[in-house]
Amino acid sequence: MAKFLQEITNFIFLEDEPKEADVIFIPGSNEGDLAITAAGLYHQGYAPLIIPSGKYAKGLGYNIVEGFETESDYFTQILLEQEVPKEAVLQERNATFTYENAIYTRKLVEEKGIEIKRALLCCQAYHARRSKLYYQVMFPDTEILVCPTITKEISKDNWFYSREKIGKVLGELEKCGSQFHNIVEEYGKKNR
Repeated sequence: MAKFLQEITNFIFLEDEPKEADVIFIPGSNEGDLAITAAGLYHQGYAPLIIPSGKYAKGLGYNIVEGFETESDYFTQILLEQEVPKEAVLQERNATFTYENAIYTRKLVEEKGIEIKRALLCCQAYHARRSKLYYQVMFPDTEILVCPTITKEISKDNWFYSREKIGKVLGELEKCGSQFHNIVEEYGKKNR
């Protein structure tokens, strides 16, 4: 692989070895396999709690998961079907984009008095970097380990083989630059 493609791949596609954690985060999506990954980690004993987040995609303004009021409801149904006990699922049902997934999840765990030292993040493989950055902003003292799921057949090994996949991955690269501008500026002002 060309070195520049490898650099993009290494930046976007994160994957950590799971370790025992306090919680499993699932950022909003219509990709049900994220919940299956989270359920597998739960059943392997990596964490006692799963927090599926999401209302719907802000860009669309409505939930694209037919039959469910929110993305969180969709994930929860899958988790229950995967025999995760209801008491192990704590839903966040307000977020409409990735940063809100992290923001509202933080509010929820603070309201519940849950301390999180380590978290597993079950996100789409090509969405891993941006997801981790947002959750790390909201959970600055938490070790966040990415446990990605390949969706839309986009992986670190094939993303550069089709126009559609290239668009998705480079779109994530662009968003990592544009969407963090205000966050970085704010941090700079506070820490001069």
